[in-house]
Amino acid sequence: MLKDTLDSYGAVTRWFHWLMALAVFALFGLGLWMVDLTYYDTWYNAAPDLHKSAGMVFLAALVLRLIWRFINPKPVPEVESALERKMATFVHVSFYLLLIALCVSGYLIATAKGQPLNVFGIVRIPAIWTHDGLETPAGMVHRWLAWTTIVLALVHAAAAIKHHLWDGKRTLVRMLRG
Repeated sequence: MLKDTLDSYGAVTRWFHWLMALAVFALFGLGLWMVDLTYYDTWYNAAPDLHKSAGMVFLAALVLRLIWRFINPKPVPEVESALERKMATFVHVSFYLLLIALCVSGYLIATAKGQPLNVFGIVRIPAIWTHDGLETPAGMVHRWLAWTTIVLALVHAAAAIKHHLWDGKRTLVRMLRG
């Protein structure tokens, strides 16, 4: 089953969810590691190039995921209280907004000096908005957005485990097996 039903998540939604979750944590780890590299490190140039390229591929996947979300039926949430439904909606909308803002701020860092962003040597994304010194505030925003996203992802995972273990809900199972 590729598409979602009112009872479960389809394969496409599950793959998007888990691959993007993995990518978020991998990009976060790569970002933390690469900012401490020195000029003499082997990965000094390669790590940022990999991070930028993967970030742009992630943005493309995020756009596809949003399109999929809007053209695909959504399973009925298993939460019972109005507060939990509002919190779940808030978390999901926050994820999308944070991830889009992360990609935009990363793009602004990479193109602040007017150079195009080279994606794996295949595609060159032109610099649209350049400004001398833009990379510093964009970098600070990028860092805060990254940490906020990771904290939110951990809260999201903890809530899924709580709903599974304590509340006996099938949400986690539906996201694992459909």
